[in-house]
Amino acid sequence: MNTELSNEEFLIRFGGKLKKLRVFKNLSYRQMAQRCDLDYSYISKIEKGQHNIQLTTVLELSKGLDIMPKELFDF
Repeated sequence: MNTELSNEEFLIRFGGKLKKLRVFKNLSYRQMAQRCDLDYSYISKIEKGQHNIQLTTVLELSKGLDIMPKELFDF
């Protein structure tokens, strides 16, 4: 990973990875939201890099995707 990433670029890449995994699992925002107990609009904003989330949210997202949390950081 490039250690020269800005905070903004990191959030955008994280969001892109989240979207890629969600689409790969064929989940809509609403389906994903139900699986991880988050609002679907919040997930959309994360995917767009508009929110700096907490580690507990990373855990919820990974549960919703049925993956290990570290997979969300592989971008």
